[in-house]
Amino acid sequence: MGRLLNEAGYSLQSNRKTVEGASHPDRNAQFEHISHTVQMFQGRGQPVISVDTKKKELVGAFKNVGRVWRPKGDPDTVKIYDFLDPELGKAIPYGVYDLSSNQGWVSVGVDHDTARFAVEAIRRWWRKMGSQRYPSARQLLITADGGGSNGSRCRLWKVALQDLASQLGLTIHVCHFPPGTSKWNKIEHRMFCHITQNWRGKPLVSHDIIINLIAGTVTTTGLKIRAELDRGSYPTGVAVADEELAAVTRGAIWRQRSDLSKSRPDRVSRSQRGFRIATGG
Repeated sequence: MGRLLNEAGYSLQSNRKTVEGASHPDRNAQFEHISHTVQMFQGRGQPVISVDTKKKELVGAFKNVGRVWRPKGDPDTVKIYDFLDPELGKAIPYGVYDLSSNQGWVSVGVDHDTARFAVEAIRRWWRKMGSQRYPSARQLLITADGGGSNGSRCRLWKVALQDLASQLGLTIHVCHFPPGTSKWNKIEHRMFCHITQNWRGKPLVSHDIIINLIAGTVTTTGLKIRAELDRGSYPTGVAVADEELAAVTRGAIWRQRSDLSKSRPDRVSRSQRGFRIATGG
């Protein structure tokens, strides 16, 4: 049968991810706007960061895809079944990548991936890395996916960012990528992919191991990463009342992306909007 299939021009093939599905009609204009905004901030010497949550990892002697050099016939032994170890728990890496300096920060959480956790990671990056590199900064640009803990529709994300802006004395600008385009977020292919490559085939047996593997990730282009464990509690299901959100929006400037609103404002959905949060001072 195999010979007949070969003669007929068949071969074994895996699935190929190429079908993206429907996209927004003005998706290219959105990318152009984000690119223009990033270049404008960098030209003024203001910080620009890309943020996202990396895949959650079980902590313990579990299989990690990949291979490493070991003595012949002596592989790392791991558990057969991937069930959560209640004592070791899980690791939730939230990354902050500085587009201008090629440096990154990762907060490894142990509770839940919420908007408060995401903003706390940005706060730690600023206090331990960003403020030293940008001592005269007045603004901060964040590029992010449209979903998850930093999603464009997440009320808690906006409230937490307002708190951060007030604490740091910065005006925070946010640009969300269009739906279905997370792979274009810079942190994915400039930082997360290298972390994954660095720990391939190595069981993530403890949080300390995870921190060390992340911090030990370097590249020939000069990538440097700092990592820290965040043992804070971040409960899910936190509701933001209309009044609380209104108090934030009164001190913020909510605007559609300029290049889209001029041409086809009726075609710009809420998920494709950018916004700016002032310091509130």
